[in-house]
Amino acid sequence: MKINGNEIRPGNVLEHQGTLWAAVKVQHVKPGKGGAFAQVELKNLLDGRKLNERFRSADTVERVRLEQKDFQFLYEQGDDLVFMDNNSYEQIELSKDFVGERAAFLQDGMTVTLEMYEEKPIGISLPQHVTLEIAEADAVVKGQTASSSYKPAVLENGVKVMVPPFIAAGEKIVVDTEEISYVRRAD
Repeated sequence: MKINGNEIRPGNVLEHQGTLWAAVKVQHVKPGKGGAFAQVELKNLLDGRKLNERFRSADTVERVRLEQKDFQFLYEQGDDLVFMDNNSYEQIELSKDFVGERAAFLQDGMTVTLEMYEEKPIGISLPQHVTLEIAEADAVVKGQTASSSYKPAVLENGVKVMVPPFIAAGEKIVVDTEEISYVRRAD
């Protein structure tokens, strides 16, 4: 679907210069002289390169719709992660680098959403929150004030996160997978 340069919004996926780009930041500029334009920071979805581009309102770009499919995480195999399509039961292997540091939050049977373009995976989104157990937590230091006195803790998957002083080892907490941060105690 073709859109004008002034209709680009953050999160849009565009086909530009023969490859796929995601609009990260969009700033509309109206200089005193000349026509208005959109200054767009683009990130290449295939290799991660960044590009700053100006699009005038008369310019048209191809906006791409990505197919979203649910996959179930099965297991880890060396440097690869194996997922199964929930509809066709086909298995797909993705490298840990594709998922990034959030791969530590994958749990057996977890449902993730893969963004596909022409049957090729180009993005993955995990559930927003996961429940994990605290493996190690520092002891509370007496005299610390309650305001923003978080302490370091290590989760069962080895990821370090800052938690409030009342959280101890062995407790389960809810963690935000995007921010890699403490949300609340698990029920």
